[in-house]
Amino acid sequence: MKKYLLIPIIIISTVLNAQTSSDEIEESEIEPKIKHFALGAKVGIPQVLSGSLEVVLPILNNHFAPYIDLSSFNADDSGDEFSFFYAEYGLNFYLGEKGKGIYLSVGQSSLNFDLTFNDLIYSDGGQSIVGTGTAELNLNTTNLKLGIKTGGTLYFRFELGYALGEIPDSIDFTATSNGITESFSEEIPRIPGINDSGAGIPLANIGIGIAF
Repeated sequence: MKKYLLIPIIIISTVLNAQTSSDEIEESEIEPKIKHFALGAKVGIPQVLSGSLEVVLPILNNHFAPYIDLSSFNADDSGDEFSFFYAEYGLNFYLGEKGKGIYLSVGQSSLNFDLTFNDLIYSDGGQSIVGTGTAELNLNTTNLKLGIKTGGTLYFRFELGYALGEIPDSIDFTATSNGITESFSEEIPRIPGINDSGAGIPLANIGIGIAF
């Protein structure tokens, strides 16, 4: 009699163990592995087009992710030349614990413009002079952003924010003509909300990349 009672107990135990194992497998399939590295590109303001690297730290519940964005290119327009360099580094704080979703971001950025005008027309003592002119614009800001990033191997992200820093009111030129060098400044046109006194620059970008 005892043997007959043991048989259903063994069967029930086996079924329960199999169900538990199945649930664990399904849970592991539903819960994707956290991807700690994200390599991609961003298009927006002010970086134009930049490469991006983010590392979700596997500590403190995957909330913190240092990042760096870099952009650099040269261009030639009708003989005039300019070079552009942008670098930003900082820290993203994810509200969730999976290295994706909504995050807050704080960072520092440096933007540099170098311009060369080969047919610059400027005035010297009331006389118009054609010469070669160079100008440089440097801007350092503290960037505050709100972003969202999708999960998966192929990810998308979107960021909005504001760059806090002093926007210059003018650009300094150095012009050369017939061996004579002159220095002068040109005012930058006023843009409400951007180069007002004490204001900064609105930030916006979209990104795409691969996470692993």
